[in-house]
Amino acid sequence: MDWLKASAAEQGRAILAGLASPVEQTEAYLDTIARHPYGRRIYARTTADRARAEAIAAHDRARAGLRRGLLDGVAINWKDNFDMARQPTEAGSRLLTGRIPGRDAQTLAAATLQGLVCLGKTHMTELAFSGLGVNPMTATPPNSIDPALAPGGSSSGAAVSVALGLAAAAMGSDTGGSIRVPAAWNGLVGFKPSMGALSAEGMVPLCRRFDVAGPIARTVEDCAELFATLRGEPAPDLSGPPRHLRLLVIDGAPFDQAREGPVAAFEDAVARLARAGARITHAQPPCVAEALALSPTLFAPEAYGLWRDQIEDAPELMYPAILERFRGGRDVTAADYVAAWDRLERLRADWARVAAGFDAAILPTAPILPPDTERLLTDGAYFATENLLTLRNTRIANLLGLPAVTLPTGQPACGIMLMGAPRADRALLVAAAAAEAALR
Repeated sequence: MDWLKASAAEQGRAILAGLASPVEQTEAYLDTIARHPYGRRIYARTTADRARAEAIAAHDRARAGLRRGLLDGVAINWKDNFDMARQPTEAGSRLLTGRIPGRDAQTLAAATLQGLVCLGKTHMTELAFSGLGVNPMTATPPNSIDPALAPGGSSSGAAVSVALGLAAAAMGSDTGGSIRVPAAWNGLVGFKPSMGALSAEGMVPLCRRFDVAGPIARTVEDCAELFATLRGEPAPDLSGPPRHLRLLVIDGAPFDQAREGPVAAFEDAVARLARAGARITHAQPPCVAEALALSPTLFAPEAYGLWRDQIEDAPELMYPAILERFRGGRDVTAADYVAAWDRLERLRADWARVAAGFDAAILPTAPILPPDTERLLTDGAYFATENLLTLRNTRIANLLGLPAVTLPTGQPACGIMLMGAPRADRALLVAAAAAEAALR
């Protein structure tokens, strides 16, 4: 078996059974990264010395029967907005060139304590403010399905690394879809937990009221194990009897301007879920469209407020399309921002009433397929419109304060997204595992 392309949980079980070695796995990953033609476009840097030391320690624990959990010895990577002690953490931006934190982000520290091996840092969209994954200021990873296409972002390198067998799993962040879009466009599972479910301490911020850390992996089980490991709790039991899921299809806004491919893949996935016993209900709650309409008043003003000084001191260091997106928030008044948040809280209450009684709400993860990277780089208007449309559906979960997971539909670059109830992360993962089984 090619253990490099096995799921993280499978690798963990292989280490437990003595079929795989953390040291050999880590060395194989490091060698594959170094030799891969796109390795430098995917990894901002590898941390070979750290990875080898952690792998040796995991190997010794395994031999002594002292493994700390299922993922002890499994090698993953981290998006370059997670602080790593004595390593550059630049968040895909020249504004942060040479920024070297003194300690690990809290999630990275938790992962290390539980025995996960750190392979290094992966490339990302500039300051995480784009869903396309295109970053001409540092590097643009290739889409794993077609290198000419955008990889999805902002956790671009994280997703591509897993899809190409350059890590067992990866940690990314999600402000408006930055885990789920690249996961969907590279045929993977991506999980955005509830706000605050994982620590954001030591993570370079974009919008503190929306930023969430979360995993990208091959399976729901991997995401559940990583989530639980980082929280220091047992993983949810995903092995129960088949469930007849109660699923709510959100009609209306998620399908506006949606392209034929993602819609057809979603409808096929829904039909397969129904054949597996899922009870499907359709609704078009006004609170979804109303929440989406608040986006310009919420995301860009907070992002610009956090980064204004650095941006305006050296705007020439930014890609113009991203610079323009940040500056889109500078003219929003404080009164409008406060009013928008007040309105959003009421819309979240409306949504809770709509979604009560369902295991998850479902919709296409992204309404478009990955665009051509070269056209994005040469057509500013195309970049702007495709970026906003890319993030439209995923942003719903961020706005409504919901955990969300994207699953492959079986059609290339097309995902189906499940949104759960606020703080019900474990229940959502159980439902997602049942949906995953039905869609295989």
